[in-house]
Amino acid sequence: MIQGILSISGKPGLYRLINRGKNTLIVENLQTRKRLPVYAHDKVISLADIAIYTEGEDMPLADVLEKVKTIAEGKTVDIKAFSSDEAIREYFATILPEFDRERVYTTDIRKLFSWYNIMIENGVTEFKNEEIAEDQAAEQAQAADEAATKE
Repeated sequence: MIQGILSISGKPGLYRLINRGKNTLIVENLQTRKRLPVYAHDKVISLADIAIYTEGEDMPLADVLEKVKTIAEGKTVDIKAFSSDEAIREYFATILPEFDRERVYTTDIRKLFSWYNIMIENGVTEFKNEEIAEDQAAEQAQAADEAATKE
């Protein structure tokens, strides 16, 4: 689950939220396991709050990461194997065909794959909270039932 995984501007890698203090967060780097304080002036974002632009509604990052995991069969994605920006965009299109090609930049895709690799290498393999996934599935089923009833 990526709820407690954070990205901090100006600091490389991903961090796990350990504790909250007064005006600080205590985080641990996923790769080095070093803990450090993060202050109010640092720009911190939870990966659970990020979404990818698509042609329709934006898709939560957790859903995209699950799709990457399925396509990559749970292994890391070799970012350096892509010979060009177009090659990486084509690969991403196999994962998420409906992504908005104008608003999603190649650097965004590289960062997504980089985050995915960091999480897989450090044992974070569940990207969605199961309860939330079940709720979303129930909502989708209910919406489908309502649409079928209206027709």
